[in-house]
Amino acid sequence: MQSFYKISGFKEGSRVSSRDLEEGIQEAIREGRLNLEIDAHGQHGIGGRLWKAGNRKVHVRVTGFPGQRLGAMGFPNTTIECMGPASDDTGWLNVGAEIIIHGDATNGTANAMAQGKIYVGGRIGARGMTMTKFNPRFDPPELWVLGSAGDSFAEFMAGGIAVVCGVNPHDRRKVLGYRPCVGMVSGKIFFRGPQEAVSQHDVKQVDLDDENWHWLEERIPIFLKKIRREDLLNTLLNRSEWQYITDKTAFEKKKKARRAMADFRHKVWESELGSGGMIGDIVDQADPIPLIVTGDLRRFAPVWEHAKAMPPCQFHCPSGIPVHRRWSLVRNGQLQEALDLSLQYSPLPATVCGYLCPNLCMQNCTRKQSLMDPVDVSALGQASIKAIPPEPAPPTNHSVAVIGSGPAGLSVAWQLALKGHRVTVVDREPNLGGKLKAVIPVERIPEEVLDAELARLGELIAEFQSGVEVNAEVFDNLKRTHEYIVIAVGANAPKTLPIQGGERAVTSLEFLRKARSGGVMNVGNDVVIIGAGNVGCDVATQAARYGAKNVVLVDVQEPASFGKERMAAQSIGAKFLWPKFVERITPDAVQFKDGDRLLADTVVVSIGDVPVLDFIPETVVTERGHIKVDETAQTSDPQVFAIGDVVKPGLITDAIGMGRIAAEKIDALLKGEAYSVPTKTKADTSLVQPSYFEPRPTACDLVSQANSCASCGTCRDCGICQTICPTSAIDRREEDGDPILSCNPDRCIGCGFCVAACPCGIWRLEENTAIG
Repeated sequence: MQSFYKISGFKEGSRVSSRDLEEGIQEAIREGRLNLEIDAHGQHGIGGRLWKAGNRKVHVRVTGFPGQRLGAMGFPNTTIECMGPASDDTGWLNVGAEIIIHGDATNGTANAMAQGKIYVGGRIGARGMTMTKFNPRFDPPELWVLGSAGDSFAEFMAGGIAVVCGVNPHDRRKVLGYRPCVGMVSGKIFFRGPQEAVSQHDVKQVDLDDENWHWLEERIPIFLKKIRREDLLNTLLNRSEWQYITDKTAFEKKKKARRAMADFRHKVWESELGSGGMIGDIVDQADPIPLIVTGDLRRFAPVWEHAKAMPPCQFHCPSGIPVHRRWSLVRNGQLQEALDLSLQYSPLPATVCGYLCPNLCMQNCTRKQSLMDPVDVSALGQASIKAIPPEPAPPTNHSVAVIGSGPAGLSVAWQLALKGHRVTVVDREPNLGGKLKAVIPVERIPEEVLDAELARLGELIAEFQSGVEVNAEVFDNLKRTHEYIVIAVGANAPKTLPIQGGERAVTSLEFLRKARSGGVMNVGNDVVIIGAGNVGCDVATQAARYGAKNVVLVDVQEPASFGKERMAAQSIGAKFLWPKFVERITPDAVQFKDGDRLLADTVVVSIGDVPVLDFIPETVVTERGHIKVDETAQTSDPQVFAIGDVVKPGLITDAIGMGRIAAEKIDALLKGEAYSVPTKTKADTSLVQPSYFEPRPTACDLVSQANSCASCGTCRDCGICQTICPTSAIDRREEDGDPILSCNPDRCIGCGFCVAACPCGIWRLEENTAIG
């Protein structure tokens, strides 16, 4: 049970001031006390501004009677739990804290909140959720109310999500109170129960679609657990009782189209000012100095920056695949070319991009800044099983040996073979693929997909020597018979725990190898996995496949697992416990240093693997158990390169990217040329306009996905800038079939319309240096 450090707001017969109480809280945080119980006596601002905790999680439990602004300016590392009612302005200017109120909250709840979540187990007073904000770089702020809201709810709401459950409301006719949503300009409101009126000018009530219901359905159980009212779950999960409010667009509020420019010029400008208006005689008879200047007199000038930097998808892809170029080819009807392009960067686009990669490209997609779904690169990856390899260059008579046929070794072998060099791959395993073939569960990658891509690789590699256990003698022979040698043996020595009973545990590598080979395993009902990373999650799913009923992953810190592996483990009901320090393993349990004990029929240790490097010569320098290399993967021995997990642990895509870089360097050395790793620059996505594109493209339709790609930093030749330019200053020409845009300074007035309108962020407005 969690132990709390208690701080009283009443000492020696007197109430402690709000400032002194806050100083006491801050001092406790500095001392490392992260679980605090505050006995409040009307003090304000309890639980806010606890930035001194850094990334450590802080739990503040408030008993007694807190004053105003509980959790004001709360930070993302903080959970504030008020065991009774709360006063005014709870969560004022909250920037990330989770605030739980086990009772009513009064006026101004969530006022000006920008991030975080507030859960209220009762009702709230007037002006709740007013003037909220939303930064698209973070999750929107959320306010959950079990009961009802007071008057002027969501007044000037500018972002976020409010959920009002309508349980025991103040007024059974109005769960959102009197005059809700006045001046609301952004956000969502879900409510349950009757509501006589909302601000018709500012908001609209729309049908609760499947996506919004699923969002609500997933989070209602979380809310009820926070406020300890799980008994209401069935009551609140009746979809027919919920209603949904969102803001109206500016056009919906205005209810009429913008006047066309030509119509304005004819009916307003000329009649009021021009030939028939106030200064018509001057305009007709004089040549006035223009107020809007061009050329050197402009203060600003637009610059076209097509393809000057990488879009975030390519920038964050360790394999360097130009995802935006592939989507451009799809848009142009060149699907096969889009599929084939991937093979220039990776020999395993279907296996990795389609199934195994955590898709860093999608995680960093610019569309997510506007709360849109990222473009689904995994769909394009899966389609790449149909990619046709490029024709290899003519044979060069140069030879390179690669030790290891995992992702890193296959990547460098593929790239070198495409360049015409003779590649020999040696591996102790009987088949190509390394851990892809021997360890990763078949549930994560269809076997026919992996086999097809490995077969495609095998056709290009000159020689594959299987069953070779590389020792110093074998390594020396490979080095003498080849011009360069690449070490890509991965990490195959599992780390173990030096604890009592450690011999009773199996390693994750051993466990997954047996599961992958289809061997029969009796894991029993209870399985404990020590180490809760992604490999541990793979073990969990396999344990469930073998009949385990209770699977628990334990770790000394917050689990590092994420993505598909974490979701797969959670889907089979695996539990995660941390921080937990194992003391010993007994025949039927795992004993922890804190006295806890978990029953265990099977214990698996999954705390990482290290490379086995007993075969390398002294000329190859190592550091902390890994081979030391430069940025081109070359070791201290200029004839030897090393890539993948022998250099540092990483993703499969990291290994593939390192293989491509090593191949480029080796190819340059064989040709007598210089080589350095190209500098990567990420495009400025602040100018990209995702609102031009569909918010949720159809997942199975590659063309729809391609049309939704914003082509960050790369011109789509859409013509919007030319259309919107008021002086027709943008000229277009073609060079090798590609559009080249430029700005004519004699016509450009530096208004910046092109910059504001460009969907892809290609135009940038900069100071006109010609002025000086």
